[in-house]
Amino acid sequence: MKKLLIIAISLFLGNAGIACTTAVISGKHTKDGRPMIWKLRDTDFLKNRMMYFEDGKYHYVGLVNSEDVEGEQVWGGANSTGFSIMNSASFNVNMDDTTSKKDLEGVFMKLALMECATLEDFEQLLNSTAKPMGLASHFGVIDAQGGAAFYEVNNYTYTKFDANNSAEAPNGYILRTNFSFTGKKDIGYGFIRFQTAQDIFYQAESMGQLNYQTVIQDFSRCFKHAVLNKDFRAEFENVPEGQHFINSGDFITRHGSSSAILIEGVKKGEPSNLTTIWTTVGFPNTCITLPVWVGGGNNLPKVLLNNGSGNSPLNEMAMQLKDQCYPIKRSAGYKYLQISKLINSDKTGFVQKIEVAEKSIFYRTEEYLNKWREGNSNEKEITDFYNWLDEFVNRTYFNEFGVQIIK
Repeated sequence: MKKLLIIAISLFLGNAGIACTTAVISGKHTKDGRPMIWKLRDTDFLKNRMMYFEDGKYHYVGLVNSEDVEGEQVWGGANSTGFSIMNSASFNVNMDDTTSKKDLEGVFMKLALMECATLEDFEQLLNSTAKPMGLASHFGVIDAQGGAAFYEVNNYTYTKFDANNSAEAPNGYILRTNFSFTGKKDIGYGFIRFQTAQDIFYQAESMGQLNYQTVIQDFSRCFKHAVLNKDFRAEFENVPEGQHFINSGDFITRHGSSSAILIEGVKKGEPSNLTTIWTTVGFPNTCITLPVWVGGGNNLPKVLLNNGSGNSPLNEMAMQLKDQCYPIKRSAGYKYLQISKLINSDKTGFVQKIEVAEKSIFYRTEEYLNKWREGNSNEKEITDFYNWLDEFVNRTYFNEFGVQIIK
């Protein structure tokens, strides 16, 4: 009974705080041979934006909380060497530790982007950081040499899980939610999300469909429930829009999901600063995903930047649509998703329209990348592409959803 009570308490606390569903994917198992890391971010900080940094040994682009004006913490990003990092919180390590030093994951990831070029550099950073480190996390890392690994980290030690090692990752990927395999057993949360992630990744890998499009559109917008063995997307694609509600609390993407980031690395020999950061700066079910590169310099798409009020315009637009998806505002109403706003038989759902628009972005991005990867990239071309993305996003949200950019 005591053990069950501890689990229940940890689950309750986790739902009120920070959570994530994450993956590290070896390039040996992706469709195009490039490694990837993915983070579906759950947090109390629902407003996110992107920033370009020049304050370290390497330039880098990162996802930040919009209220973090100076970008003191980074929650996923890549630097000019192709080193890329993200994390998910762990709630079953440091449990008997009395130190007050904690919650430094965002600070640590910023430091890693500033200083690291390889997995070995990252390991050296972990080794040299003063203990206790103030960390309870899984860090997913890739580099331009093909490295791809998860690191389960506590205040004093870390354990590496190598996605390129067939003994540790027989299917070429490693998944984490919010419990560590090196932590206390049966403590933490995200167990149902972990099971769902296992199911969808296994199916995609077995069908040769582990690519950035699948992760962005099928995983970051997953409506499957592993315990109930139901696919609500398949069900409601045959139902007209109406007052149809489901409890989204155990979905990979739920009310507390603020953003997502999918970073696709490079093959050996390709320009490392063309590591592609696919960023979804708002609620993934209502936010278009856009690509950015460190090689584009500090001229990121304007819809991803501080719009003067402290938040990014794309996050603001996505939040307006999200508000319609959770219309029950009292008590536990935030759990109940009006799913037909996202998916319906009329194909007017927010997800359905966004994914059509994203296919245009995917197509154009591939055209440019095919050329740039041959060594023909320059900041002006990337900036011109960013300008097109700004216009495309604003036009899509206005024409499809009646939502106008907030300036």
